[in-house]
Amino acid sequence: MLDADLAEIYGYSTKRFNEQVKCNIERFDEDFRFQLTREEYQSILRSEKPTSSWGGVRKLPYAFTEQGIYMLMTVLRGDLAILQSKAIIRLFKQMKDYIIAENRNLLGYDGEIISQSSFIILYGFPILLFPSQINVSK
Repeated sequence: MLDADLAEIYGYSTKRFNEQVKCNIERFDEDFRFQLTREEYQSILRSEKPTSSWGGVRKLPYAFTEQGIYMLMTVLRGDLAILQSKAIIRLFKQMKDYIIAENRNLLGYDGEIISQSSFIILYGFPILLFPSQINVSK
């Protein structure tokens, strides 16, 4: 997920959100958070994200992996952050359950526990999420 989307979910400006992350940068290894290249930004996100008034992005966005999003939960504070963190945890759980249920045949599921490596192969895709899709109720 991108920094701007996460900032909106948690009720921060993107600038303030990234400041909070930078104050706790030791928690965000490269496999938790990384900055998109200009090519990635242009090819993947250009049509979805508006550019600044001067015609380009001032700073390339950061992308957070699932583990990075979990780490955000230890950094961001406040009632909204708590509610949204719980909702995101539930959403990730639902997504994993759905992926497993829909891919039982592909994984050779026979009632045994699915191996972590098989799960990672299926689950290793980018997640784009918008605040309107988050339900904070159980």
